[in-house]
Amino acid sequence: MPADTIPLRKGRKMPQVLEGARKVFLRDGFEGASVDDIAREAGVSKATLYSYFPDKRLLFLEVAKAECLRQAEEAVALITSDLGPREVLTMAATRIVDFVLSDFGIRTYRICVAEADRFPELGHEFYESGPALVRQRIVDYLRQAVARHELIIEDLELAADQFAELCKADLFNRIVFGVGAAVSAGERRRVVAGVVEMFLARYAPKG
Repeated sequence: MPADTIPLRKGRKMPQVLEGARKVFLRDGFEGASVDDIAREAGVSKATLYSYFPDKRLLFLEVAKAECLRQAEEAVALITSDLGPREVLTMAATRIVDFVLSDFGIRTYRICVAEADRFPELGHEFYESGPALVRQRIVDYLRQAVARHELIIEDLELAADQFAELCKADLFNRIVFGVGAAVSAGERRRVVAGVVEMFLARYAPKG
């Protein structure tokens, strides 16, 4: 398969293939999901599934892109919310932490990294339709918060990147490298609280 092409064929059964794959991947993870299970869940034949996605990795990444898009669209409600920065940032950090630590999020990250040399366009497409879109939603919110004088930020893009990276503090690397036990709900809350406190300490108006 050429490294500069992604062989996706559009068709009327594409939505049900993606929805079936989403259910199986979320339930069984990437390794545990079989093509037979996905085809059965989607209500299509294996031949039909392969006509859309000749590689399970391509199907997984397409589902991951759709999942990130869904989360980005849900974030619009936060952007237009009349809640204060602490409440909005807490909800946003919670969503980001939950996603990056999920089996789905970790598998997606590992696949993009593993295939970066052979198929760089996979990671590029996923980033543009997923993390980059979420980043833009955060920038949009920060811009509105600055206009309301709730935050003082000169470089909105940098602040959005800082916020996202703070959400990965400690826990993300532990999961990616398989160090330690599963992350508890208490540890997640601790990281979210730390993200918000540090971000506001830097960008909230003083006095």
